[in-house]
Amino acid sequence: MEDVATKIATFVQKEFDTSAVPALQEFIAIPNTSKQYDAEWQTNGLLEKAAEHLTTWVKSQNLENATVEILKQPGLSPLIFIEIQGSESTSETVLMYGHYDKQPHMVGWREGLGPTKPVIEGEKLYGRGGADDGYSIFASVLAVKACQVNGLPHSRVLIMIEGDEESGSTHLPIYFDLLSQRIGSPSLIVCLDSGCINYDQLWLTSSLRGNLKVNLTVRIIEEGVHSGDASGIVPDTFRILRQILARVENVETGEVHKDFTVEVPEHRLNEAKAVAAIVGEELRKSFPWTGEAEATSQDPLTLYLNRTWLPQLTVVGQDGLPPTNIAGNVLRPETTVKISLRLPPTLDAEKAFLRMKEICESNPPYRSKVTLEKVSAGYGWNAPKYSDHLQSTLENASKLFFKKELMNLGEGGSIPFMNMLAEKYPSTQFCVLGVLGPASNAHGPNEFIHLGYTKKLISSVAYTLASCFNKLKK
Repeated sequence: MEDVATKIATFVQKEFDTSAVPALQEFIAIPNTSKQYDAEWQTNGLLEKAAEHLTTWVKSQNLENATVEILKQPGLSPLIFIEIQGSESTSETVLMYGHYDKQPHMVGWREGLGPTKPVIEGEKLYGRGGADDGYSIFASVLAVKACQVNGLPHSRVLIMIEGDEESGSTHLPIYFDLLSQRIGSPSLIVCLDSGCINYDQLWLTSSLRGNLKVNLTVRIIEEGVHSGDASGIVPDTFRILRQILARVENVETGEVHKDFTVEVPEHRLNEAKAVAAIVGEELRKSFPWTGEAEATSQDPLTLYLNRTWLPQLTVVGQDGLPPTNIAGNVLRPETTVKISLRLPPTLDAEKAFLRMKEICESNPPYRSKVTLEKVSAGYGWNAPKYSDHLQSTLENASKLFFKKELMNLGEGGSIPFMNMLAEKYPSTQFCVLGVLGPASNAHGPNEFIHLGYTKKLISSVAYTLASCFNKLKK
């Protein structure tokens, strides 16, 4: 198979550099943020512009026996849907997934970089949405084309690139229902919206955390009043808010309420130990620490479990606090914070919301008005067992293209629709991969895609499509 691997790698190397990268740079320049972050998304045409740019590139690739469509439904973000007929006679379908909507631009980009300013430095292409997840359509198409130009058979392939993932994939189930007859029952689903812990080997995602987003509001008076007059009589809403948050998270340790935890499965614990042994201190060192700031622990295993199987609370936004340069001596009537609570892969997200609402709203301090409103409740995912053939194929791919062993990885992020697909297709195999590695900083400033790793990942996917032809069933 080394000869086949060489042919695949040679094709991917050339086509990715000469064709995909320039088109990806143009995609980065489009400011198409997801609907949750763009109130004008239905009228400004940015999502449509991004989808049209990507499909124009796809059509230029002249895939054999392929149809390329942009599906639009009223009130929904456009969906890119590509259908490629299989080689010879096959009843099996591979579904490949990615998304093209983006997170907000965020502040803090270093000089010379920007969210819509694609810049290549060495192996890194900077800009919003390159790694998360604009590259996915290029990877999917080039993986199929690598098979076709090298005479390698592949199953029927469907490529779905949605425009709503960063807002919780709320539109995707509707499209799945509309396309159910055309999709059928995939034998393999390849999701390209995940990550890796290093750029040295192929990483296969074994679990994803869920994500509960809520707005927590504390109100104590009907309007702002002079703090000199009221402080000491009227409790500050920010202090009440801290009391409420302390019910959910231990302020000293960061430990989240036990009702949001699960028992880590033994095989995932063994997997965590193997990953921690390989990654070591790099997991801690991969973040842009300020000065002598330290991580929550010095132990790699503890850090890994913290980001994969333990719940974690983050305050990601706030209302009610004016900027410091215009903040007067006023005791404010209310404070609202937006909370992201990362949930263990197997925890019920809806039940977690109801429990959090009960914890926060019951017995409010000073009989203040405390409300917890759900923004979204995304379920986590724990990968089913891989078939022997798929497992050996991916292991071979890592050895052929990376010259190192395949590793399984629990991801700290969320892909909301994975749980939905697992329930919809219980006998389907899943292959979840991605390029979000050390310092790639998706959602934050200075996001980049590692071009070298991406080319090897595309080659691995192409190899998997060819190797798994007619061998996808368990």
